[in-house]
Amino acid sequence: MRLLVIFILVIFIAAGVVLGALNADLVSYDLAFVQMRLPKGAALLGALVIGWLLGGLTAWLGVTTQQRRLRRRQLRSADKNLPVNS
Repeated sequence: MRLLVIFILVIFIAAGVVLGALNADLVSYDLAFVQMRLPKGAALLGALVIGWLLGGLTAWLGVTTQQRRLRRRQLRSADKNLPVNS
């Protein structure tokens, strides 16, 4: 299994190197507060990394929110089942 993961990783790295080499010309970006000139390959890689991070953050927040809701429900049901000492 580990060999398969390494093989897939090498394929993606090679594809990234080829993509970067084929898209070496510069592209201008004006983001209102900063102006940049980047190679197309770097811009694509940056967009990929930002999308990956935002997607991971969204998934993480969704899972943690769901787990919090589940814990609250479990605590409420546990509180209802406790005997009342008066």
